[in-house]
Amino acid sequence: MVSFKLSTIAAVAAFFAQTAIAAPSPSMGLNGAYAKRAASCTFPSPPKTSSLSAPMTVKGTFDGGNVRYDRGKGACSGQKEGGDKDAVFLLENGATLKNVVIGADQAEGVHCKGSCTIENVWFEDVCEDAITIRQTSGTTTIRGGGAKGASDKVVQHNGGGTVNISSYCVQDFGKLYRACGNCKTQYKRTVNISDVIAKNGSLLAGVNSNYGDVATIKNVQATSVKSMCDTFQGNNSGKEPSKLTSNKANSRNESFYGLCNRMKLLGPPQSSVQPWVDGVYEYLESKLAFIVELEAMIDKSDPADPEKKD
Repeated sequence: MVSFKLSTIAAVAAFFAQTAIAAPSPSMGLNGAYAKRAASCTFPSPPKTSSLSAPMTVKGTFDGGNVRYDRGKGACSGQKEGGDKDAVFLLENGATLKNVVIGADQAEGVHCKGSCTIENVWFEDVCEDAITIRQTSGTTTIRGGGAKGASDKVVQHNGGGTVNISSYCVQDFGKLYRACGNCKTQYKRTVNISDVIAKNGSLLAGVNSNYGDVATIKNVQATSVKSMCDTFQGNNSGKEPSKLTSNKANSRNESFYGLCNRMKLLGPPQSSVQPWVDGVYEYLESKLAFIVELEAMIDKSDPADPEKKD
Protein backbone atom coordinates (compact mmCIF):
# COMPACT_ATOMS: atom_id res chain seq x y z
CA MET A 1 0.00 0.00 0.00
CA VAL A 2 1.18 3.52 -0.78
CA SER A 3 0.68 5.75 2.23
CA PHE A 4 0.28 9.54 1.84
CA LYS A 5 1.63 11.58 4.75
CA LEU A 6 0.50 15.21 5.14
CA SER A 7 3.96 16.25 6.31
CA THR A 8 5.46 14.79 3.13
CA ILE A 9 2.88 16.52 0.95
CA ALA A 10 3.60 19.86 2.62
CA ALA A 11 7.35 19.42 2.21
CA VAL A 12 7.03 18.53 -1.47
CA ALA A 13 4.73 21.49 -2.09
CA ALA A 14 7.15 23.85 -0.37
CA PHE A 15 10.04 22.46 -2.40
CA PHE A 16 8.29 23.01 -5.73
CA ALA A 17 7.16 26.50 -4.73
CA GLN A 18 10.73 27.47 -3.87
CA THR A 19 12.02 25.88 -7.08
CA ALA A 20 9.55 27.90 -9.14
CA ILE A 21 10.62 31.17 -7.52
CA ALA A 22 14.30 30.45 -8.04
CA ALA A 23 13.98 29.37 -11.69
CA PRO A 24 15.67 31.44 -14.40
CA SER A 25 13.88 34.05 -16.49
CA PRO A 26 11.81 33.11 -19.57
CA SER A 27 13.78 31.67 -22.47
CA MET A 28 13.49 29.51 -25.57
CA GLY A 29 13.60 25.73 -25.32
CA LEU A 30 15.79 23.44 -27.42
CA ASN A 31 13.00 23.00 -29.97
CA GLY A 32 12.61 26.75 -30.43
CA ALA A 33 9.35 26.89 -28.47
CA TYR A 34 8.84 29.26 -25.58
CA ALA A 35 9.87 27.63 -22.30
CA LYS A 36 7.91 28.94 -19.33
CA ARG A 37 10.04 30.13 -16.42
CA ALA A 38 9.46 32.08 -13.23
CA ALA A 39 9.71 35.84 -13.33
CA SER A 40 13.07 37.56 -12.92
CA CYS A 41 13.65 41.10 -11.66
CA THR A 42 17.18 41.30 -13.07
CA PHE A 43 17.01 43.98 -15.75
CA PRO A 44 19.41 43.62 -18.71
CA SER A 45 22.41 45.89 -19.23
CA PRO A 46 21.87 47.27 -22.77
CA PRO A 47 24.95 47.23 -25.04
CA LYS A 48 23.87 50.58 -26.54
CA THR A 49 21.03 53.11 -26.79
CA SER A 50 19.05 53.98 -29.92
CA SER A 51 17.02 57.22 -29.75
CA LEU A 52 14.22 57.22 -32.32
CA SER A 53 12.87 60.37 -33.98
CA ALA A 54 9.56 58.60 -34.67
CA PRO A 55 7.85 55.39 -33.51
CA MET A 56 9.20 52.15 -34.99
CA THR A 57 6.43 50.11 -36.64
CA VAL A 58 6.68 46.32 -36.30
CA LYS A 59 4.65 44.08 -38.63
CA GLY A 60 6.34 40.72 -38.12
CA THR A 61 8.90 39.90 -35.41
CA PHE A 62 11.49 42.35 -34.14
CA ASP A 63 14.29 41.09 -31.86
CA GLY A 64 16.10 44.07 -30.35
CA GLY A 65 19.01 42.15 -28.84
CA ASN A 66 18.45 43.96 -25.51
CA VAL A 67 19.35 47.34 -27.05
CA ARG A 68 17.83 50.31 -25.21
CA TYR A 69 15.31 52.28 -27.28
CA ASP A 70 13.87 55.68 -26.39
CA ARG A 71 12.59 58.89 -28.01
CA GLY A 72 15.33 61.26 -26.87
CA LYS A 73 15.77 63.58 -23.90
CA GLY A 74 12.67 65.41 -22.73
CA ALA A 75 10.24 62.95 -24.33
CA CYS A 76 8.51 62.12 -21.03
CA SER A 77 5.98 64.70 -19.87
CA GLY A 78 4.57 62.80 -16.91
CA GLN A 79 0.90 61.75 -17.00
CA LYS A 80 0.03 63.91 -20.02
CA GLU A 81 -2.08 61.71 -22.30
CA GLY A 82 -0.35 60.93 -25.59
CA GLY A 83 -1.04 58.90 -28.73
CA ASP A 84 0.60 56.67 -31.31
CA LYS A 85 2.99 59.44 -32.33
CA ASP A 86 4.48 59.42 -28.81
CA ALA A 87 5.14 55.66 -28.64
CA VAL A 88 8.51 53.98 -29.06
CA PHE A 89 7.07 50.93 -30.86
CA LEU A 90 3.81 50.49 -32.80
CA LEU A 91 2.90 46.82 -33.18
CA GLU A 92 0.57 45.85 -36.01
CA ASN A 93 -1.87 42.97 -35.63
CA GLY A 94 0.05 39.71 -35.10
CA ALA A 95 3.41 41.42 -34.48
CA THR A 96 5.99 40.26 -31.92
CA LEU A 97 8.41 42.52 -30.05
CA LYS A 98 11.15 40.75 -28.08
CA ASN A 99 14.39 41.36 -26.19
CA VAL A 100 14.11 45.15 -25.99
CA VAL A 101 14.84 47.64 -23.21
CA ILE A 102 12.67 50.78 -23.18
CA GLY A 103 14.56 53.69 -21.62
CA ALA A 104 13.22 56.51 -19.46
CA ASP A 105 13.19 59.08 -22.29
CA GLN A 106 9.81 58.18 -23.79
CA ALA A 107 6.16 58.92 -23.19
CA GLU A 108 4.02 55.99 -24.31
CA GLY A 109 6.24 52.90 -24.62
CA VAL A 110 4.58 50.19 -26.74
CA HIS A 111 1.21 50.41 -28.54
CA CYS A 112 -0.47 47.22 -29.80
CA LYS A 113 -2.86 48.15 -32.61
CA GLY A 114 -4.14 44.56 -32.74
CA SER A 115 -3.30 41.28 -31.03
CA CYS A 116 0.43 41.19 -30.36
CA THR A 117 3.17 39.42 -28.40
CA ILE A 118 5.56 41.30 -26.12
CA GLU A 119 8.36 39.04 -24.91
CA ASN A 120 11.23 39.96 -22.59
CA VAL A 121 10.64 43.69 -22.97
CA TRP A 122 11.93 45.77 -20.06
CA PHE A 123 10.78 49.27 -19.08
CA GLU A 124 13.45 51.01 -17.01
CA ASP A 125 11.23 53.93 -15.97
CA VAL A 126 7.60 54.07 -17.15
CA CYS A 127 6.33 57.49 -18.15
CA GLU A 128 2.58 57.70 -18.97
CA ASP A 129 1.85 54.03 -19.72
CA ALA A 130 4.23 51.23 -20.63
CA ILE A 131 1.91 49.17 -22.86
CA THR A 132 -1.38 50.18 -24.48
CA ILE A 133 -3.63 47.44 -25.93
CA ARG A 134 -6.06 48.48 -28.68
CA GLN A 135 -7.16 45.17 -30.17
CA THR A 136 -10.94 44.90 -30.53
CA SER A 137 -10.78 41.12 -29.99
CA GLY A 138 -8.24 38.32 -29.83
CA THR A 139 -5.38 37.79 -27.38
CA THR A 140 -2.29 39.81 -26.53
CA THR A 141 0.51 38.01 -24.70
CA ILE A 142 2.99 39.74 -22.41
CA ARG A 143 5.56 37.26 -21.10
CA GLY A 144 8.89 37.82 -19.47
CA GLY A 145 10.40 41.23 -18.91
CA GLY A 146 9.29 43.84 -16.41
CA ALA A 147 8.63 47.47 -15.59
CA LYS A 148 9.72 49.97 -12.95
CA GLY A 149 8.56 53.40 -11.84
CA ALA A 150 5.01 53.49 -13.26
CA SER A 151 3.28 56.22 -11.27
CA ASP A 152 -0.01 55.10 -12.83
CA LYS A 153 -0.44 52.12 -15.18
CA VAL A 154 1.90 49.57 -16.73
CA VAL A 155 -0.67 47.91 -19.03
CA GLN A 156 -3.61 49.99 -20.28
CA HIS A 157 -6.28 47.83 -21.97
CA ASN A 158 -8.36 50.16 -24.14
CA GLY A 159 -9.60 47.55 -26.63
CA GLY A 160 -11.33 44.22 -26.10
CA GLY A 161 -10.37 40.56 -25.95
CA THR A 162 -7.87 38.95 -23.62
CA VAL A 163 -4.50 40.00 -22.20
CA ASN A 164 -2.20 37.34 -20.72
CA ILE A 165 0.62 38.58 -18.46
CA SER A 166 3.08 35.94 -17.25
CA SER A 167 6.61 35.61 -15.84
CA TYR A 168 6.68 39.37 -15.29
CA CYS A 169 8.34 41.67 -12.73
CA VAL A 170 6.75 44.97 -11.72
CA GLN A 171 8.28 47.36 -9.17
CA ASP A 172 7.25 50.74 -7.73
CA PHE A 173 3.98 50.96 -9.65
CA GLY A 174 0.46 52.28 -9.51
CA LYS A 175 -1.38 49.52 -11.41
CA LEU A 176 0.00 46.55 -13.32
CA TYR A 177 -3.19 46.19 -15.40
CA ARG A 178 -6.24 48.40 -15.87
CA ALA A 179 -9.21 47.81 -18.13
CA CYS A 180 -10.15 51.24 -19.48
CA GLY A 181 -12.76 52.73 -17.17
CA ASN A 182 -14.02 55.56 -19.38
CA CYS A 183 -13.23 54.84 -23.05
CA LYS A 184 -15.82 55.97 -25.63
CA THR A 185 -16.11 52.39 -26.89
CA GLN A 186 -16.26 49.77 -24.17
CA TYR A 187 -15.77 46.00 -24.32
CA LYS A 188 -15.85 42.92 -22.14
CA ARG A 189 -12.21 42.38 -21.23
CA THR A 190 -10.32 39.45 -19.74
CA VAL A 191 -6.90 39.46 -18.09
CA ASN A 192 -4.90 36.47 -16.85
CA ILE A 193 -1.96 37.31 -14.58
CA SER A 194 0.36 34.49 -13.51
CA ASP A 195 3.88 33.87 -12.22
CA VAL A 196 4.46 37.53 -11.43
CA ILE A 197 6.73 39.26 -8.92
CA ALA A 198 5.17 42.52 -7.70
CA LYS A 199 6.89 44.96 -5.33
CA ASN A 200 5.74 48.29 -3.91
CA GLY A 201 2.50 48.93 -5.78
CA SER A 202 -1.08 50.06 -5.34
CA LEU A 203 -3.04 47.61 -7.48
CA LEU A 204 -2.31 44.51 -9.52
CA ALA A 205 -5.48 44.49 -11.64
CA GLY A 206 -8.49 46.78 -12.09
CA VAL A 207 -11.57 45.64 -14.06
CA ASN A 208 -15.07 46.96 -14.81
CA SER A 209 -17.92 44.93 -13.31
CA ASN A 210 -20.66 46.40 -15.49
CA TYR A 211 -18.93 45.31 -18.72
CA GLY A 212 -18.37 41.74 -17.55
CA ASP A 213 -14.59 41.98 -17.19
CA VAL A 214 -12.80 39.03 -15.58
CA ALA A 215 -9.38 39.06 -13.90
CA THR A 216 -7.74 35.75 -12.94
CA ILE A 217 -4.62 36.02 -10.80
CA LYS A 218 -2.40 33.17 -9.64
CA ASN A 219 1.17 32.41 -8.58
CA VAL A 220 1.98 35.97 -7.56
CA GLN A 221 4.82 36.83 -5.20
CA ALA A 222 3.65 40.16 -3.79
CA THR A 223 5.52 42.51 -1.45
CA SER A 224 3.93 45.78 -0.24
CA VAL A 225 1.08 45.66 -2.77
CA LYS A 226 -2.08 47.30 -1.41
CA SER A 227 -4.63 45.38 -3.48
CA MET A 228 -4.58 42.37 -5.75
CA CYS A 229 -7.76 43.22 -7.66
CA ASP A 230 -10.37 46.02 -7.66
CA THR A 231 -13.66 46.23 -9.54
CA PHE A 232 -15.06 49.48 -10.95
CA GLN A 233 -18.24 50.88 -12.49
CA GLY A 234 -16.99 51.80 -15.94
CA ASN A 235 -18.54 54.32 -18.34
CA ASN A 236 -18.17 55.61 -21.90
CA SER A 237 -18.59 59.29 -21.07
CA GLY A 238 -15.03 60.05 -20.01
CA LYS A 239 -15.93 60.46 -16.34
CA GLU A 240 -13.80 59.03 -13.57
CA PRO A 241 -15.08 55.47 -12.87
CA SER A 242 -16.23 54.67 -9.34
CA LYS A 243 -14.65 51.84 -7.36
CA LEU A 244 -17.00 49.01 -6.31
CA THR A 245 -14.80 46.48 -4.50
CA SER A 246 -11.19 46.43 -3.37
CA ASN A 247 -8.96 43.41 -2.77
CA LYS A 248 -11.92 41.04 -2.76
CA ALA A 249 -12.06 37.65 -4.46
CA ASN A 250 -15.68 37.62 -5.60
CA SER A 251 -15.80 34.72 -8.04
CA ARG A 252 -18.14 32.55 -5.98
CA ASN A 253 -21.44 34.36 -6.48
CA GLU A 254 -20.82 36.88 -9.25
CA SER A 255 -19.80 34.79 -12.23
CA PHE A 256 -22.10 36.71 -14.58
CA TYR A 257 -20.67 40.08 -13.55
CA GLY A 258 -17.14 41.38 -13.83
CA LEU A 259 -15.12 39.64 -11.17
CA CYS A 260 -11.77 38.96 -9.59
CA ASN A 261 -11.02 35.24 -9.50
CA ARG A 262 -9.24 33.74 -6.52
CA MET A 263 -5.51 33.42 -6.80
CA LYS A 264 -2.63 31.42 -5.36
CA LEU A 265 -0.10 33.61 -3.56
CA LEU A 266 3.61 32.87 -3.31
CA GLY A 267 5.81 34.26 -0.58
CA PRO A 268 4.93 35.34 2.99
CA PRO A 269 1.28 36.36 3.51
CA GLN A 270 0.58 40.03 4.15
CA SER A 271 -2.42 41.55 5.91
CA SER A 272 -3.29 43.51 2.74
CA VAL A 273 -3.87 40.31 0.79
CA GLN A 274 -5.45 38.24 3.58
CA PRO A 275 -8.78 37.75 1.73
CA TRP A 276 -6.88 36.04 -1.08
CA VAL A 277 -4.81 33.95 1.31
CA ASP A 278 -7.99 32.73 3.01
CA GLY A 279 -9.19 31.46 -0.36
CA VAL A 280 -5.94 29.58 -0.87
CA TYR A 281 -6.23 27.96 2.55
CA GLU A 282 -9.78 26.82 1.76
CA TYR A 283 -8.59 25.28 -1.50
CA LEU A 284 -5.66 23.45 0.14
CA GLU A 285 -7.84 22.18 2.97
CA SER A 286 -10.29 20.68 0.48
CA LYS A 287 -7.48 18.94 -1.43
CA LEU A 288 -5.83 17.59 1.73
CA ALA A 289 -9.17 16.32 2.99
CA PHE A 290 -9.59 14.41 -0.27
CA ILE A 291 -6.14 12.82 0.11
CA VAL A 292 -6.90 11.76 3.69
CA GLU A 293 -10.20 10.25 2.55
CA LEU A 294 -8.45 8.46 -0.31
CA GLU A 295 -5.86 7.01 2.07
CA ALA A 296 -8.62 5.72 4.35
CA MET A 297 -10.32 4.04 1.39
CA ILE A 298 -7.05 2.35 0.39
CA ASP A 299 -6.50 1.10 3.95
CA LYS A 300 -10.03 -0.28 4.08
CA SER A 301 -9.67 -2.11 0.77
CA ASP A 302 -6.36 -3.74 1.77
CA PRO A 303 -6.95 -5.59 5.10
CA ALA A 304 -4.06 -7.99 4.49
CA ASP A 305 -1.47 -5.25 4.56
CA PRO A 306 1.07 -6.35 7.24
CA GLU A 307 1.91 -2.72 8.02
CA LYS A 308 -1.68 -1.85 8.87
CA LYS A 309 -2.36 -1.38 12.58
CA ASP A 310 -5.59 -2.32 14.31
